[in-house]
Amino acid sequence: MSYTTTITEAVAELDRYDAIIDVRSPAEFAEDHMPGALNWPVLDDQERHDVGLLYASSPFEARKLGSALVARNIARHIEASTSGLPKTWRPLVYCWRGGQRSGSMHWFLGQIGFRSRQLTGGYKAYRARVRDDLAALPAGFSWQVLCGRTGSGKTRLLHALALEGAQVLDLEALAAHRGSVLGALPDAPQPSQKAFDSQLWAALRALDPARPVFVESESRKIGRIAVPEALLAAMRGERGLCIWIEMPEAARVELLLQDYGHFGTDPDTFCSALDGLVELRGHARVAAWQAQARSGDWAGVFAALMREHYDPGYERSLRGHFPALARARHLPVDSADARTLKAAAQALLQG
Repeated sequence: MSYTTTITEAVAELDRYDAIIDVRSPAEFAEDHMPGALNWPVLDDQERHDVGLLYASSPFEARKLGSALVARNIARHIEASTSGLPKTWRPLVYCWRGGQRSGSMHWFLGQIGFRSRQLTGGYKAYRARVRDDLAALPAGFSWQVLCGRTGSGKTRLLHALALEGAQVLDLEALAAHRGSVLGALPDAPQPSQKAFDSQLWAALRALDPARPVFVESESRKIGRIAVPEALLAAMRGERGLCIWIEMPEAARVELLLQDYGHFGTDPDTFCSALDGLVELRGHARVAAWQAQARSGDWAGVFAALMREHYDPGYERSLRGHFPALARARHLPVDSADARTLKAAAQALLQG
């Protein structure tokens, strides 16, 4: 019986594993890992550094040191995490390349009697599979793209659609960013690009190609996260359908006041973010917006930003990238309150 598995085999039966065990260091795990994986590092960050440094001068001494550290760390994981697990427990174990680190953990678990499997090729094989799938999967879905001016409630409508049972892909939630120069979330840093890719991969695999998928119109980057070209092409292609959300300006300003209310206690961060618009809009105009913010005129500055910056740029960009916009369905939404958005979501699904 083979106790190793390829990435193709592992992905095909991913739901059948009782656990996915990533034995890489915490720093490696933090950058990216297989969705749902647990981190059981056989070497912590400092230990990995020390062993690697020693290996450069004496591979033999490095192996002795590494073996002792790995054995002690595996023992701690087994004592802390396997109590009460049945003999039928079936974990998938991986490291960077499917080598000694995962091999050691896999061997110990197998010796206990667990049905452990080691991933051949490790994280590198998984990462290659993610890249391949992100290039291929998006073309298999029918996309319904929510378009509309800044503050028109696209994200909230997406959430309302999800509550009504629709399939949605929330790229801004995956990227932890609202997608504009002001879009950084105050309480959540963006993931690494690789971690975003992993989350997107898992989200796409969970979708049903037989049903439409609702998504917001996005540019190539959400904050510092790049949206895969294949996904952008599919959203903008022949199978993409645009839905233009129309919301009155007063309601849009109110929504922006809610979504960006955290700037009320931190106008300096708001003004610093606006510095990024100087090259596009000029010093004088940006300075005027910053003065409004510092004076507490938040409704005024958001209204000015919509009219003078976001609306002209957004519509020009959208018409260039979404040919389907010319035949978009128009959806009037009077406000961003939950009842109105629920009705709008139901109207979209019935239509």
